[in-house]
Amino acid sequence: MSELFRAKGYAPGGFVMNSKQEVMEMAALPPFLRTLLVTDGTVTKSLEAYFWEVVNVENLGQQELTVEEAIERLNITPGDSALRREVRLVGADSGTAFVYARSLLRLNLLPEDLRAQIRAGKIGIGELLRECGLETFRELLDFGTEPAGALAEVLGVAADDELVYRVYRISFHQEPMILVTEKFPRAIYEHAP
Repeated sequence: MSELFRAKGYAPGGFVMNSKQEVMEMAALPPFLRTLLVTDGTVTKSLEAYFWEVVNVENLGQQELTVEEAIERLNITPGDSALRREVRLVGADSGTAFVYARSLLRLNLLPEDLRAQIRAGKIGIGELLRECGLETFRELLDFGTEPAGALAEVLGVAADDELVYRVYRISFHQEPMILVTEKFPRAIYEHAP
């Protein structure tokens, strides 16, 4: 899966299998949503350019924790410390919740000034990395669809509305540093301009 959209934004045939062995028809997705799924750029900046409004990062909570189980995608072993963070990106004018994101960060890999800014929780991780000029590598690991369920209220949709998600990893000096899961309410992108 991680090799699929590394160099290109297109998959021959248009059908892609995720880690759950579910087949996704990429061409059936709204074009801008499909773009967000395969891009390695920051989502906030793309949303602002497409919907032409300021997009605010609303911190829904973050917690420093000691990891209890190994997380291979981040090279984390039990006992390591990490920061779990949940945010949503909301249009300043429209009030539209464009995406929910959950991140797990290995704080010990980040420069101290960046660690302090992330702990403050004021802006998105992608914005911080860009503003600090940190050279990172993003790698798409998985994507798929699921019902909104418990995230319905957070995103302002019905519990049975479809969310399209992607999971990607951000590495620094070839070391996995941040694991991000983003969930997009499909209906917002179906009716986008």
